[in-house]
Amino acid sequence: MHEPALRAAAFGSDPLPDPAVTRGAGTPRARLLAAIVLGAQGRYAAAAALLEVLRAGTDPLLASLAASTLAAHRRQLGGHREARALDGEAFAKAAHLDGGDPDPDGLDAAGARADALLGLAADNLALGRLRAARRLAARAGEEDARWRTRVRGGWVGAEIELAAGQGAAAVPHAERAFETARARGARRHAVKSGIVLAVALRAAGAPDHREISDALVGNAMATAEKCELLSLLWPAALVMADLRPGHAEEYRFRVAEVLHAVLRSADPCGRRIAGESPWVPVPGG
Repeated sequence: MHEPALRAAAFGSDPLPDPAVTRGAGTPRARLLAAIVLGAQGRYAAAAALLEVLRAGTDPLLASLAASTLAAHRRQLGGHREARALDGEAFAKAAHLDGGDPDPDGLDAAGARADALLGLAADNLALGRLRAARRLAARAGEEDARWRTRVRGGWVGAEIELAAGQGAAAVPHAERAFETARARGARRHAVKSGIVLAVALRAAGAPDHREISDALVGNAMATAEKCELLSLLWPAALVMADLRPGHAEEYRFRVAEVLHAVLRSADPCGRRIAGESPWVPVPGG
């Protein structure tokens, strides 16, 4: 009975459900959705507890989606090598699945394969394998063309171009992600898309890029605060520190506050990954 509310929190306009809804997730699919919501809130230990059970289950589709979701959470804490192993596992579990019933948010065989491929693209990008990242991102687009793959593919496409030093080429990818997420009413995805677009516009040196980027990240921060999306709040604050150097210390203090809360709610593996990551400014590190 909680699945519609959890789906709205994971992929829709209401990313802050009543806590009872998350605790009351009963079916395996509802538990997957609850883990997605918990991860977005930075509650990685609670999410991992749900996902590990699903990874070990007998349903290969849910096991694949659970592995991809856990990979995303590891990646959010800078654990790209750990994420790559999980994304590889996710693809192996989904590679030969039949189509089955299509899901509006891609929680089906094609969506699972696209999730794993995009995850692998992001992992390879972070590990300096730009060519492999491009190839994997293209394969994901061939696998699935629905809204969530378009959004996530836009993020990865923009990040690939930014890593290649091609800021102008990153903008169309980021714009596609932002426009798709907003059209879908996927608030959480729109928050991240706004951050990615802001970074791409600034890298491109577009006219009025500073003002536009400032507005995009400011809106992203406000929504992340309101909806308790801690996994997105600290990256947004980091970007804002660059955009507003006169207030950089204020934003970096907020980053430290949020990360402290996130790491208190992470499992031991997540805390270790964050502590070892060159990308995550661990409080007190």
